Amino acid sequence: MSKDDDESKAEKLIKGITDLAINGVGPLSSSHMLAQEYLIDKSYESNSDRISSLINWETSKNFTTGFITGLGGLITLPVAIPSALGASWAIQARMVGAIAEICGNDIKEDRVRTLMILAICGDSAKEILKQAGVQVGRKLTQKTIEKIPGKVFIEINKKVGFRLLTKAGEKGVFNAMKAVPLVSGLVGGVFDAVTCQATGAAARKIFHSE
Repeated sequence: MSKDDDESKAEKLIKGITDLAINGVGPLSSSHMLAQEYLIDKSYESNSDRISSLINWETSKNFTTGFITGLGGLITLPVAIPSALGASWAIQARMVGAIAEICGNDIKEDRVRTLMILAICGDSAKEILKQAGVQVGRKLTQKTIEKIPGKVFIEINKKVGFRLLTKAGEKGVFNAMKAVPLVSGLVGGVFDAVTCQATGAAARKIFHSE
């Protein structure tokens, strides 16, 4: 496969995941609707509390393998990846989009969409930015990223797409190694929940840095 084909797959995967997050799929509402649920709830004292609750609730969905499996059957992505992984990424991207909107961002802006997908890479986000030629300090914040030229975001999208495609391959191997049926669901649920928590933490740093 040529480099152009790889880049095309990476870009299509990024667009597919962010589209699912922004528009919603199956039982999942859009990122906007999810954000509104938390913004209109006056029982929260601050946006920080809203974000914490949101991350915990979405993580519980990622732990529930039955929910992931059901959602995976509804997921349609332009790139062939395990359906459960696509469902997990859709939940995570939707969560990040809601966090972004809670913090006052327009999730339909290209820059915000890039940040949404970058957060899914968790602790690898800084490394990806460096690979794209962006120097970041100790904290990866929205103010820092807003200084990045628009054309650089195209390269960042590609880098993130490549990273997710690589993860898809690794997760395929991971699934193949789960040889005991009775515990495979638990193992997968824990793995997805941990990655969802990492995504939530990355999103908080980016969109709600204080």
